[in-house]
Amino acid sequence: MKAITIVGSERESVGKVATKALRNAGKVPCVIYGGDKPIHFSAEELAFSKLVYTPNAHTVVIDLENGTKINAILQDIQFHPVTDRILHVDFYQTFDDKEVTMNIPVRTVGTSRGVLNGGVLRINRRKLAVRAYPKNLPDFIEADISKLKIGNKLYITELENDDYKFLHPDNTVVVQVRRSRTSVDDDDDDDDDDAAPAAEGGEAPAAEAPAAE
Repeated sequence: MKAITIVGSERESVGKVATKALRNAGKVPCVIYGGDKPIHFSAEELAFSKLVYTPNAHTVVIDLENGTKINAILQDIQFHPVTDRILHVDFYQTFDDKEVTMNIPVRTVGTSRGVLNGGVLRINRRKLAVRAYPKNLPDFIEADISKLKIGNKLYITELENDDYKFLHPDNTVVVQVRRSRTSVDDDDDDDDDDAAPAAEGGEAPAAEAPAAE
């Protein structure tokens, strides 16, 4: 998984006054959990644009002014309810020998037969929670929809991978193709055995005419 570097400065004061002063200066107060103790730091608000305002998933390298570099993942973020400015960010420190949980985006590949026949593709899960070692975290979860016909569903069990574990029930539907008003049935896979057998001679027996009164 690709990593984004965020340059920050450790904070000595974490009170409301200091936090307000940071925000007025265009900086975001942050905390890193998961280590021996929480690490408080601040970073320029613009430094979070590639991490927050994107559908992609990234790990983070926190580069502090004292030369310390900490590997982490985004854990929580708070926005202003009116302006949507970033108010606070929580990170979780990662270690090579410890698994972490992260939401990974779903990317569909292929062309669905059902969509070609007028069906509507619905992505039920745009992100999936996975648990893995940091080195095994994928950039995205690939969902092949090429075999989906109208009415078919792609379950999470069909996306299993040895590098990570999904944190969802086995009956979780990731993608499905729904019928629409303009959709047509796909008859390519209909079995000929379902048709009624013909009578000997190649013709079906005629219905008996009703007796005259």
